[in-house]
Amino acid sequence: MSDLRRLTGEVLRLRLRQEPEIGFRGLVIDDEAQGLILDLSFGIAVVDAVQRFGLTAQDFAPGDLVMELLFLQEAKSSAIAASFSRNARLNGARLAAETDAMTDGLTGLHNRRALDAALARLGQSNTEYAILHMDLDRFKQVNDTLGHGIGDSVLKRVALILRSHTRQDDLLIRAGGDEFVIVCPGLTDHLRLTELAIRLIGDISEPAQIDGQDITIGASIGIAVSAATARCDPVTHLSRADVALYAAKRSGRGQYRFWSTDMGECLASLDLEDAQPKAM
Repeated sequence: MSDLRRLTGEVLRLRLRQEPEIGFRGLVIDDEAQGLILDLSFGIAVVDAVQRFGLTAQDFAPGDLVMELLFLQEAKSSAIAASFSRNARLNGARLAAETDAMTDGLTGLHNRRALDAALARLGQSNTEYAILHMDLDRFKQVNDTLGHGIGDSVLKRVALILRSHTRQDDLLIRAGGDEFVIVCPGLTDHLRLTELAIRLIGDISEPAQIDGQDITIGASIGIAVSAATARCDPVTHLSRADVALYAAKRSGRGQYRFWSTDMGECLASLDLEDAQPKAM
């Protein structure tokens, strides 16, 4: 008692031995009758104490402001939770809108806007890559004679084939109409790209029955590969893939070609459908 009396008027900070994470604030008061009053409260730890011991209003003095404090704490928690939920919904809506803006609505592949963004990123990195530009053979005939519904189903089938033969990191784009672009970061090996082109052309050219109609189309592919030497921007590589695709079309249906310097840098103005040899 004598040691405690010497602390009269000072604020004490105490902890429970069995619950050291729960703190107490204490004040020693001399009752002027040879006794002492030790006034204890949880202080800032009241929220933790209420949760830990399941305390209620009956556990506190009528004049204690703990319940008001707990009410404010609960109101604050509710406000934070509501704000977090609202922000999560807004972020989700924004991400969904951004995804929709980058997605082709028919096939679920990326669209031209996503391709432009990917080319911009590649232009700022040292990643080597290949670009495959693919155009469908005889698709216009199917679309014109059997209707756009069948044509849409053909495009969806092609999208599935692209997904089945490419890697997770590859970017698959429907560039418009029956044109598709594949961007393959880190893949520059001509043998592997040749195998990929052959598999794609082979599967797309397989006869299929769509909505009761027997459909046979094909695919032609132009390929441009970046190189550590004589680097150029990705947009130029995309144009080179276009040139190689035009060369593949001129060679006949179901062909692929790698861009080479003898092909030049400029796209021919002739429409790809018109590039088919007349005898075909």
